[in-house]
Amino acid sequence: MIKLPVLYTPRLILREICLVDAEDMFYYAQHPLVGPNAGWAPHTSIQETRRVIQLFLEAKKRGEPGVFAIIDRQTGRMIGTIELFNLVFGFKAELGYALSPDYWGRGIIPEAAESVLEYGFHVLQLKRIEASAFLTNYQSQRVCEKLGFIREGVARNGYLRYDGKIFDKVIFGLTDTEYEQLTVNR
Repeated sequence: MIKLPVLYTPRLILREICLVDAEDMFYYAQHPLVGPNAGWAPHTSIQETRRVIQLFLEAKKRGEPGVFAIIDRQTGRMIGTIELFNLVFGFKAELGYALSPDYWGRGIIPEAAESVLEYGFHVLQLKRIEASAFLTNYQSQRVCEKLGFIREGVARNGYLRYDGKIFDKVIFGLTDTEYEQLTVNR
């Protein structure tokens, strides 16, 4: 099993999610725009949030790296999650994230993702990290662009959401070579 490191950025601490985070996570996971934009239903109870966190923890037993809780250094509150999932060691993974609407538009996800990308490429030795967003989720697409991901195309009818609706999704990719070039140019 992979032990997630604790990562620090100027405004954030990224650490493995745990059941203690349930209240903070429920606060934003019940919001009607958070989950549906990421493909999951808004949470309806704190018990549901605890079950989701437990599923995150159990996924580690199947070889997933785990989910980082995004902690606001100023308040100590958990304000979102970020993860590399569908990991194929030494090859590739997908980047996923969710954030409390209270923090939207502040550059939180790009800040957190920069640390997670470094971890993915340098520690996990990945050759490629992918990300996707619904065609209508312009904010998430913008995050990918800010991070240097290349828009590779649109998977038409590429996502079946929890409510049975089918969405087109934009596929982004970033290779280890592209990542190294980006870090040299920053």
